[in-house]
Amino acid sequence: MSPRWEPNPHIRRGRTVVYTLHAHLVFTPKHRHGPFTDEILRRCEEIMRAVCADFETELVDFNGETDHVHLLVHYPPKVALSRLVGSLKGVSARRLRQEFPGHIRKYLWGDHFWSPSYFAASCGGAPLSIIKEYIENQKRPD
Repeated sequence: MSPRWEPNPHIRRGRTVVYTLHAHLVFTPKHRHGPFTDEILRRCEEIMRAVCADFETELVDFNGETDHVHLLVHYPPKVALSRLVGSLKGVSARRLRQEFPGHIRKYLWGDHFWSPSYFAASCGGAPLSIIKEYIENQKRPD
């Protein structure tokens, strides 16, 4: 390893890549009806941790309220965020319907548990203004 690199547990290395990619995700149930209880949120977190592990992704943090959930994920560049989101929502909807049928049924709209949309934001790095300044200040050859 180059002496310029100080070990950082948040920076991961692959064979051909060094990365640290984090995303903040927010999912809401269909029509924002509030199906979540503490017990259901705890189970939803367990399910989503398992899905993340299948994608070689770390679920860094999870929390929610009665009508939405927040996730902070640390993922490798080979993972398409849209595929991860599809699996997180699909697997959790199926399992929560199986494990809490009486409660979840009251909040379903047709057969759909999650809204088809979601919020995703990249996060965890330097502010964009700092990165822009760094790029602009590179020593370009004459």
